[in-house]
Amino acid sequence: MAALLGAGLARAGGAGDAAEALAAALASGATALLFLGPAYRRGVAAKRLKLIAETGAGAEMAFSADGRLMWVSPAIATLSGYSADECVAAPDLINLLVDELDRGYAREQCARAMAGETGQSEMRLRHRQGAAVWVTCFWRPVRDDGGQLQMIRMSIVSDQARKTTELQLLETVAALRRAQGLSEHYLSRNRDERQRLQALLDVIELGILFVDADRRVRYANPALLRIWGFGGTGEGLLGVRDARLLAEAMAQLEAAEDYRIHVDVVQKQRGRSEPYELRLINGRRLQEVSAMVTAEGTTRSLGRLWVFEDVTEQRRASEDLLRLAERDPLTNLYNRRRFHDALESGLAGAQRGQTQIGLMMFDLDGFKPINDSLGHQTGDEVLVAVATSIRRVVRRNEQLFRVGGDEFAILIAEANELALQELAQRVVTEVAGIKIAGASISASVGYACYPDDAPSVDALVAAADSAMYRAKSAGKNCWQTCAARGRHRS
Repeated sequence: MAALLGAGLARAGGAGDAAEALAAALASGATALLFLGPAYRRGVAAKRLKLIAETGAGAEMAFSADGRLMWVSPAIATLSGYSADECVAAPDLINLLVDELDRGYAREQCARAMAGETGQSEMRLRHRQGAAVWVTCFWRPVRDDGGQLQMIRMSIVSDQARKTTELQLLETVAALRRAQGLSEHYLSRNRDERQRLQALLDVIELGILFVDADRRVRYANPALLRIWGFGGTGEGLLGVRDARLLAEAMAQLEAAEDYRIHVDVVQKQRGRSEPYELRLINGRRLQEVSAMVTAEGTTRSLGRLWVFEDVTEQRRASEDLLRLAERDPLTNLYNRRRFHDALESGLAGAQRGQTQIGLMMFDLDGFKPINDSLGHQTGDEVLVAVATSIRRVVRRNEQLFRVGGDEFAILIAEANELALQELAQRVVTEVAGIKIAGASISASVGYACYPDDAPSVDALVAAADSAMYRAKSAGKNCWQTCAARGRHRS
């Protein structure tokens, strides 16, 4: 089309008989018709040929050898919305008729036509109403017997119906390919996702078990087999009834019947179960949690997912941390922190039960000289020996604490005066019997009671501490009650 339109085409002459003859020549398609002799100017023949040229399905154009549009058939109005006269009068036919996207291409084709080439091309016209119209342009040069270019003939045929069909087919094919591509993509992604999930389940330390709605095993990962000591592979468990697995698990549990009851309760629940801790005969601890799996968008059960975690090391570490937080690392006695917690708890219990609680405090006489003269290692040996000895004389309702340095405390639940006096004497006697590196030690002991001697925790500690210092003032290696009683024994 660009070849037909020719850049910068100017309006040319060509009215009357010349136009008729041109039209006749275009319609005939014969080179001989270019010789516009008198025979072609005759009335009837010329009119016939003009009628043929102007009533064809496509638009016909004739350009001079220098690219001027000389004539165009009325059919151009159907293709473009512009009349033949408007096309002939246009200063630039390409800008008038051709879609902006194809103008560069049209000018290239025009240059080929002006160079004397024969050809055809597809492009888009831009209709006056704004719509794009696909056309095919055919052009060829018309030469005289001497080979001199006389004019360029161009035919323009609408291809809109064919293009529309082609585009629809292309869109359909593209849509099918996109659908196929998406299907393959999602299938590949699903396979990849499954592989990633499989790899994850294989390496995690959590035991995963899925039991379907018929109570048969559908999946078990390697960690589950390790945790429970089931032999073989996860595939070996496929299809096995959950009752069989439960029986094997119960044989390893300390409280097997409790776990069976727990499983019965959980299997009747629809949601996520609460964590449940199991103790195995071999000392290991497991934590179990499970949840029902339902079909998407429904409440229909697909089965239940069970997750087991070996928490043995976690519990040991937690107990070790608790022990470090509550116990003296040297003597392994409860420390000051645990002492205050126990004292507050004991006092609260005594208040509720309207009973008496006793607090005994004692420290070692002459401990600092032992530390200074014999060294801290000997001092530590003394403290360990004292802790060991006093542990032997305290009873079930009596708790022994090391509250700091060489100071110790004993908390006595439901205490009575006689029992306190006997305990104080046992402590004095036990400590006096300890010999380390030839050094003799003794203890000064004091005690007080709630509620007789003190109404609160702080007051009780102060009263027992005061009694202990009264024992030191009384010559050491003895015990004293609080000042209000004034008793003294050695």
